[in-house]
This record gives sequence, C-alpha cells and structure tokens, in this order.
Amino acid sequence: MSKIIVLGAGMVGKAIAIDLSAKHRVISADIDQESLNFLSANYPIETQGVNLMEEERVAALVKDCDLVVSAVPGFMGHDILRTVIEAGKNIVDISFMPEDYMKLNALAAQKGVTAITDCGVAPGMPNLIVGYHNELMEIENFEYVVGGLPRIKIYPFFYKAPFSPIDVIEEYTRPARFIEKGQLLTKPAMSEPELMFFEKVGTLEAFYTDGLRSLLFNMEHIPNMREKTLRYPGHIQLILALKTAGFFEKTPITINNTAIRPIDFTSKVLIDDWKLGRNEPEFTVMRIEISGKQEGVHRKIVYDLYDEYDPEAKLSSMARTTGFTATACAELVLQNRFSGKGVFPPELLGMDPDGFRFVMDYLAERKVKYNKTESTM
Repeated sequence: MSKIIVLGAGMVGKAIAIDLSAKHRVISADIDQESLNFLSANYPIETQGVNLMEEERVAALVKDCDLVVSAVPGFMGHDILRTVIEAGKNIVDISFMPEDYMKLNALAAQKGVTAITDCGVAPGMPNLIVGYHNELMEIENFEYVVGGLPRIKIYPFFYKAPFSPIDVIEEYTRPARFIEKGQLLTKPAMSEPELMFFEKVGTLEAFYTDGLRSLLFNMEHIPNMREKTLRYPGHIQLILALKTAGFFEKTPITINNTAIRPIDFTSKVLIDDWKLGRNEPEFTVMRIEISGKQEGVHRKIVYDLYDEYDPEAKLSSMARTTGFTATACAELVLQNRFSGKGVFPPELLGMDPDGFRFVMDYLAERKVKYNKTESTM
C-alpha cells in the first residue's frame, strides 16, 4: 500500500482522493475544512488543513509520501510543481498552469523525479491519444473540442464551473495557439466561434482556447492542430462583453481607497452564479479527430466521449473524467509501468502502447468510455 498525498480537495481533488483510497493510504490537504470533513467522514482518507500557498508547509507534507497528486488551481500549479520536484517526490499534476512547466524538466531529471503534467480530461486524454497514434501513422490533422456543462441551462450564462471561476476566466483570456499548414499561429481566445451538433446534447458553440499546450512542441511535425472549447450558444457573447468592458483585467484599480484587480472582483461575483451544485446534473462532451496516412491508406480516427454526473457516487462528470485520468497516471507510476525521469506531458506516455491501453482500460472500468470510430478517406 502506497502513501499518497492529494494537494487540493476541490471537486476534482476529492474524486482523485476517493478513487485512490480504495487501494492506498491517502492524505487530502487543503485550506477548505468543509471539503476535508466530507472526505474524512465518508471515506478512509486522512486530512490536513493547510494553506498550500506556503511552500515550506507543502515541502513538509510531501516529505514521507510515495507520490503527490496536485489538484490545485492553475495560478498555484507551477509553484507546487517546483516545490514537490525540489523535494524529490514523484508527482501527477492536473493544474492548468499558465507557466511553461517544461522549464522544470532538467530539475526533475536531476532530482530523479517522475512528473506527469496536464493529465486531466483535456488537456490530457487528447494528448495521450495523439501520442499513441503518432507512433502508428503519419498524422496530417489533429483537433479536439471539449466542454463540461450543466444539464439545466440557467440564464444568463447557461454555465456552471466544475472548478474555480478564475481558472475558467484564464481560458477565456489566454491567447489561443494552433498550427495551420505547419505554421504556429495565435488568435485571441474565444475567436472563430462555430456551431456543432452532438447527438446526446444538441447544438453547442465551439471557440478557440489555448488547449494544445505541450503538443505545439512535442508534436510540431503535425501540420494542422487546433483545440476549441464547447459552451451553450449565447454564453460566449456575454463573456466577450465582460472582457471588452475590462472585467478580466489584472491591473489593480482603486475604489474607495482600496486597490483591487477587476478579475478578482469578477471571479468573486461569478463564484456563486457559476458554482456547480454538489448533486447538480451535468455532463462532459469531447470529440477528438485524427487523420493521416497509415500503411499507405488515408484514415480518419474519431474518439467521442460523453459522460454524465454519477448520482450513486455523487461525482460530477468533470471530476470523474479529469480525476480518473490523473489516478490512472498515478497508478502507472506506482506500478512502475512508467518510470522516466523528468517532466512528461501525456503525449509522451501515449507513445508506449502498454501505457496507453492501461489508461484506457482503467477509465473504462470506471465507466469513462472513449468510443472510437475509424474510416478510410
């Protein structure tokens, strides 16, 4: 039995801790005592109330653990990752950090640490899948669309966030990078919206966000790559209005002698409106498309994911699809199925067919199923 500490007890962090606690000794650490109380009262999970922004406390917490899983908000992710690597501990990370985590690769290799980053539903599974197929075919086009949405649409945003609003806003403000005809290009986030139909959902709106991340460099030989986020139609127009009006600015303004960043104000206002209820029905939908030449034949491969809130386990689909991807990667490390030293985004794991199949089977056992279809072109 391994000793694992999960940093962050939010919606996804709780799912990670619960899943791993079935086989391992798990400690959940967070500043939110209510979330910790829920875990300790219902599962064999130890808890630690701690401010995870205090690096010394984090270093002390991970000291005696076999593995660390980081499920903190993106703005905390890089500091946590660096602290854990410096402590010489293996780590699986799902934080959508804005920094380039590959700059920590040399440090991780020096410390003999295995660090798997971006291992959630997306980024995460599209990376793993394209990494696998990259070894089998000459990929010409790769794209994916993904979204987590409430089943019931409530005016005006028609949206609920399975994680902190400030992380969602980061998706809406970070310039979106993509590759077209072999050239790395950038567009504003939320640009080029298009309507797409999904059988179990209906019509959704897709728009550019910066979800390709490490694929831009590890798969730069693929001439065409793009990623878009999915929302209900109408949502993005409201977000664009807020952005244009300055509600997402990070430069402080002074109100009644108090300096405040508009983005912090906006996040505070939206946190209740966007908060996903503990038992609120929601779903995750994703489509991954890969096309190219394999054994002299042009093929198109599509993976479709549709996953709903689990009323029995009381886990949201976003927590399941993100958290179980992370726990699958954690098991890869714990079982010595992957032992590379350095920082590894999931596309590098996917290059190993055994590792790829392990993750896919692990998810399928938890009823997170990626339905694959293949056709010739």
